[in-house]
Amino acid sequence: MALVNIKIEGVPYQVEAGLTILEAAKQCGYSIPSLCTYNHGECNVGSCRVCLVEATGARGLVASCVYPVNEGMEVTISSPKAVAARRASVELLLSNHNKECQQCDKNEYCELLNVARITGAREGMFEGVKTPTTIDQLNPSIMRDTSKCILCGRCVARCANAHGMGILGFENRGFSAMIGPAENRMFSESPCIMCGQCVSVCPTGALMEKSDIAKVDAAMAAGKYVVVQTAPAVRAALGEEFGMKIGTPVTGKMAAALRRLGFKKVFDTNYGADLTIMEEATELLDRMKNGGVLPMITSCSPGWVNYAEINYNDQLDHLSSCKSPHEMFGAILKHYYAEKIGVKKEDMFVVSIMPCTAKKYEANREQLKVDGLQDVDAVLTTRELGKLIKRSGINFAKLPDEDFDNDIVSDYTGAGVIFGVTGGVMEAALRTAAFVLTGKEHEGVKFEQVRGMAGIKEAEFDLAGQKVSVAVASGMKNAKVLMDEIREGKSKYHFIEIMGCPGGCINGGGQPYVKECFLPNEDLDIMDTYREKRAAALYSEDERQTLRQSHNNPQIKALYDEYLGAPNSHKAHELLHTSYAARVPFVEK
Repeated sequence: MALVNIKIEGVPYQVEAGLTILEAAKQCGYSIPSLCTYNHGECNVGSCRVCLVEATGARGLVASCVYPVNEGMEVTISSPKAVAARRASVELLLSNHNKECQQCDKNEYCELLNVARITGAREGMFEGVKTPTTIDQLNPSIMRDTSKCILCGRCVARCANAHGMGILGFENRGFSAMIGPAENRMFSESPCIMCGQCVSVCPTGALMEKSDIAKVDAAMAAGKYVVVQTAPAVRAALGEEFGMKIGTPVTGKMAAALRRLGFKKVFDTNYGADLTIMEEATELLDRMKNGGVLPMITSCSPGWVNYAEINYNDQLDHLSSCKSPHEMFGAILKHYYAEKIGVKKEDMFVVSIMPCTAKKYEANREQLKVDGLQDVDAVLTTRELGKLIKRSGINFAKLPDEDFDNDIVSDYTGAGVIFGVTGGVMEAALRTAAFVLTGKEHEGVKFEQVRGMAGIKEAEFDLAGQKVSVAVASGMKNAKVLMDEIREGKSKYHFIEIMGCPGGCINGGGQPYVKECFLPNEDLDIMDTYREKRAAALYSEDERQTLRQSHNNPQIKALYDEYLGAPNSHKAHELLHTSYAARVPFVEK
């Protein structure tokens, strides 16, 4: 590793050659005001000019986020010229910005407001006409308000880096410039997969999830029997909304908070995950034995399903017909549990707490209705749950650890917990497939070959003489590699897991923002390891479970014995399976 000698504010340092000034300064203990924060690398055009500094060898001020260090460079951050320039840059951004901060859902986490405070930006320094505004709230998942956009391009880069897609881009030039889908279309008219990765990096409120909080409030006010279920990844991140370290598991406090929010019953989506494994593993083995379409691909991630329906609609028969866990659970709650407790299924209102904005879109799919009723009535992100808890005055950190409601649909296994991380669905399915094929539990339970944050992982297992070749991908850029192999007839796999967001649900578009400027107590390297820390929280909960294979869940067994009959039965298909439909990328204007 080559090193160069530089000075920052007159103090000598040795830093790695090739770093930007911003990166080098951070390593040396300086925090240059910027709108890059941890997202540096996904906003590398230096367009906002907030991080201007003086540097020897440069002609004038330079954007520290893109300007590389070199031997002998002297950097000045606090000169009057640099301080004034940074303040002016922020004031110019504010001049074309909707400053209704009190009403903005991003208020608490607005990076523009943060740098305005740091730089001492003054109100009304550059007043004038503002760029015409586009507000898009036609789809169930994501809202776009260009009056709050600062044209930083982070959303553009995240879509490309995570998915290899270009849903968002710069439109027009000069004062009319904006960021949006091609021709400034609505999201619903574009091939957007609704994953929300763009939302997770937006520094302002220009991109936000479409909130279902009012819908939940209305259901409670109307006297509906409102129940809630929480996805596994939520417990690994919710604590961050209340100042807890990244990766702190908060399962017990989450259950306690939901109970105090007034939900009639508090359930864990892990029950639905165990149910999904029973259906999915059975479907896989049936395909392998009876010449079904292979490889079979998981269908738990709605972002991935959206991508497949748009981009690989000639390959949809490879997708498992299983609904996702929260949708399966919603169907069971309305058509089995409601009858058990004497509640009309029309009066049961199911709320899902999810790490994902695409789940909002999924809940509205026509294919996910039974007897004309949606399986799930409202989806709240992890962030929305945080808002609800804060709104209710609950001191989250002081809550006792409580259990989920102990009911006939409450048990779950460790296999259900790991659904929230890339490779988790595959591992959970293999645990049960191994038992079905061999008649005994897999030694050691774990299938560690499919763990880790690599974009594509592959492995082969010998299960009772049956060779099972598998692959795992997260992020559509990686999914494309596997799907192109299938389309070309070159795939060697029996089973493929695909998750929409890089790293899986732990990194979903509805999870708490991981932004360095709002995480002062985290280690500096946390921005590179936050996904691993959240994943570790789920794997640790799996380790703590007495039962770690879905087929050993006693309540799942009872559900089949009493109601469904057997995995993949006719009744199971009515409630727990779905279909897919080819979709055109966009609607012509």
